[in-house]
Amino acid sequence: MKFRFLTSTPQDVARGSGTYVGISVLANALRELGHTVDFESPTRHFPVFTIERLWFNRGLRASSAYDCTVGFDMDGYQIAAGAPGALHVASLKGVIADEVRFESGLTRLTMGVQARCERLHVHRAARVLVTSRYSADCAQRFYGLQQLPTVVPELIDLTAWRRQLAAFPAPAHPGRFTVLYVGRFYRRKRVGLLLKAAAGLREAIPNLEIRLVGNGPCDATWRVQASHLNLGHTVTWMGDISRADLAAEYNRAHIFCLPSVQEGFGIVLLEAMAAGKPIVAARAAAIPEVAPHATLVEPESAQSLATGILDLYRSPEAQAAQSAKGVAWVEQFDARLVAWLFVEAVRGAG
Repeated sequence: MKFRFLTSTPQDVARGSGTYVGISVLANALRELGHTVDFESPTRHFPVFTIERLWFNRGLRASSAYDCTVGFDMDGYQIAAGAPGALHVASLKGVIADEVRFESGLTRLTMGVQARCERLHVHRAARVLVTSRYSADCAQRFYGLQQLPTVVPELIDLTAWRRQLAAFPAPAHPGRFTVLYVGRFYRRKRVGLLLKAAAGLREAIPNLEIRLVGNGPCDATWRVQASHLNLGHTVTWMGDISRADLAAEYNRAHIFCLPSVQEGFGIVLLEAMAAGKPIVAARAAAIPEVAPHATLVEPESAQSLATGILDLYRSPEAQAAQSAKGVAWVEQFDARLVAWLFVEAVRGAG
């Protein structure tokens, strides 16, 4: 098949985060299966991302040069329902109307605009794809869909990721117990809870090290919080890093932590599993279906998060058992398998 991918998501990991990773890995996997994938992305850039997305979409039209046009998230909403041309599929990497509930200020305002566009998109497309049952429920509830969208999970190129992990070994710091977080710094990610948990764990785990990879609107707020909690020697702020450095961070960590209360899927969970890392995460959103073997704790509770980390710290046996389960569980999300599911879902929309 010949695919046309419409996306205004920035084409790099630092700004595009897991959405970019998911789309780019899918495109590569489809090409390896013999399909053609062409991208259409913004050529004009604006300081405000939402304005850039709106400008990009205003010029999009249906095209008969492809077998299938795939619009990711809100991108493609201007293409009218039933327009002549390629089959039109809306693929949601997350449900913006769900995400916006956890944000505030300018972020909430701009995401609200995007959510309205995404609602139009899913009603105009021939089929809607989402990455989890949780997201399917959210899309139906927030956008008023008559039928549940089709679930095609996120994917990971296990061969490439394991190659990077092997190429960039990074032993844990001597005498430290390292907890890793990877993700954008949005309110819904609840990194502040991890900081509170770290403050409460200083006596029980005197050698605790929290390493935070990412950036975003809450960066300054969380740095101030860490300062107030006197976490200067406990927390390391990594910022945005390369994939090679990211592989090294996963290698260095003892456990991976995701305190987020809203995840449409969570590709970082797949990266952690493939790296053989035990996971402590909130029992919220899509996390339990993506990582059912993880140490799942009550959302919005720093105390529960601290208890989950401490339980794994005290039990190397539990760490090893969860690591083994994760390595086996992640196989079902390998890029080639999921790309095949994606093609079958698209064909079912024809």
